[in-house]
Amino acid sequence: MARKDHASETPATAWLKAHKVPYTEHLYEYVEHGGTGESAKQLGWDEHAVVKTLVMEDEAAKPLIVLMHGDRQVSLKNLARQIGVKKVAPCKPEVANRHSGFLVGGTSPFGTRKEMPVHVESTILDLPKILINGGRRGYLVGIDPRVLTETLGARPVQCAGAE
Repeated sequence: MARKDHASETPATAWLKAHKVPYTEHLYEYVEHGGTGESAKQLGWDEHAVVKTLVMEDEAAKPLIVLMHGDRQVSLKNLARQIGVKKVAPCKPEVANRHSGFLVGGTSPFGTRKEMPVHVESTILDLPKILINGGRRGYLVGIDPRVLTETLGARPVQCAGAE
């Protein structure tokens, strides 16, 4: 198959298959620093339904994952307060890669190298379908957002700020 039709398996898609999660594949041309705006534009999706996977750490350098709407930022203070830590900060790319096993820009919450707590912006769960990284740059999977809480065990939080 042509690259635009199918992606080879990743740890994320292996995890989805192992958990019997149905998903659709969405390939796009990865653009450095293009973010969810670029993928949404190329795929014809609303950026609000394209979910970014962010690897963060608390004050003790314990890693965690935050899932956020593509068109929103994470309020680090609100997140820290809700998860009961003093401080949350984004991991440096090389640290995020070590924790997740994925390159930044291709990070998925599924099939990570280390098991980490996952927090999801609660309004994501109200969407009928989302696109989220499938474990490789230029590759998103379409899933029912309930998979995040019901199968992955993500904890809903309210930490969205304006873009």
